[in-house]
Amino acid sequence: MGIETSCDETSVAILHDDTLISNITATQDVHASYGGVVPELASRAHTQNIIPVIHTALQYANLHKKDVNVVAFTLGPGLVGSLMVGISFAKSFAQALNLPIVAIDHLYAHVFASFIQFPNEKHEVPSFPFLCLTASGGHTQLLRVKDFTDIEIIGQTIDDAAGEAFDKAAKILGLPYPGGPLIDELAKKGNPFYFSFPKPKVADFQFSFSGLKTSLLYLVRDNLKDDPGFINKYKEHLAASYQRTIIEILTEKTFKAAETFGFKNIVLAGGVSANSELRKTFIDKGKELGYKIYIPPLSLTTDNGAMIAFLGKILYERGITSSLDVKQYATGEKYKKYHSKG
Repeated sequence: MGIETSCDETSVAILHDDTLISNITATQDVHASYGGVVPELASRAHTQNIIPVIHTALQYANLHKKDVNVVAFTLGPGLVGSLMVGISFAKSFAQALNLPIVAIDHLYAHVFASFIQFPNEKHEVPSFPFLCLTASGGHTQLLRVKDFTDIEIIGQTIDDAAGEAFDKAAKILGLPYPGGPLIDELAKKGNPFYFSFPKPKVADFQFSFSGLKTSLLYLVRDNLKDDPGFINKYKEHLAASYQRTIIEILTEKTFKAAETFGFKNIVLAGGVSANSELRKTFIDKGKELGYKIYIPPLSLTTDNGAMIAFLGKILYERGITSSLDVKQYATGEKYKKYHSKG
C-alpha cells in the first residue's frame, strides 16, 4: 500500500508485484478560491479524506486490510501538516497490523512512475542508467539515475519551478487555480510565436523561471494601460507563447544533458509532464535524435499513491525498511538515513 499526502491530494494505491490494482485520489477543491494551496486547509482536508480513500482503495482492489503486507508513505518533501496526516495514519495502520513500513521521498518516487504496470496492459520500462527530468509545481530537476537507490542531481531550478511558472502565469491571465492545465488548453488555440519572452542565462543544467514570469507580468501590465481588453484579445497567444518558452527551456537543457553525459534513455516525470505539448515535444525530439523517451500515463504524472507503493515495494524487496520514529521534512532532504536493512 502506498500513501501520498505531500500537498493537496490524498492518494492511496495498492500494488501487487509491479502491477497497479487500485489507485484512489481525493482532490481538494477548497484551494481554488485562494489561487493556490493553503497549508492549513490542506492538512484538514487530508484528515477528512484519508480513511475514506484507504477504504475505497481496498474495496476497489477487492482486498481487506489484513491482505496488506507492507505500508509505504511519503516522508517528504512537502507541506509539513499534510505529510503528518499520511505519516501518522501509515504508522498507526502498520503498527495495528504488525506490518513493516517504508518511508519514501516524494521526488524520487516520481522518477519511477513509468515502471508501474497496469493489469492486461504491459509496457516497456526504462533501463538503467537514464536521465530524468522531474518537473512539477514545487520542483524542477535533472537527475542521473543509475539505480533505484542511486540518484544524482545534475541540475535544478534556482528559483521558481516550471509548474509554479505555469500556475502564476494563469493567475496573471485571470485563470482559476490550478492554472497549468488551462494554459495547456488555451495554448492549443494560440500562436506560440506571437509574443517573445526572454530565456534565463543560467548554468548549463540549472533552471530559472522567475524572470520569465516577471516578463509576462510586465507585458500584460504595460498593454493593459492602453487596452483594458488586452488579456481577453490575446490570451490564447499569450498562453501559447509563454508555454513554448517553458517547453524550449526544459527540452533544450534535458537533451543537452543527455548528450553531455551519454544517456540514450530519457524519462519525463512530475505534474508538468501532463502538459500535452511538452509530451509531444519530448517524443518528437527523441525520435529525431535517437533517444528512447519514457513518460508515465496522465494518471501517474500528478501526485499519486501508486508511485509511493512502487518505490516502497522495490526498497522492501531489497531489505530496506523504516523505523517508527521517522519524521517528515519539508524540503528536498535525503531520506536514506531513515532506512535500515532487515
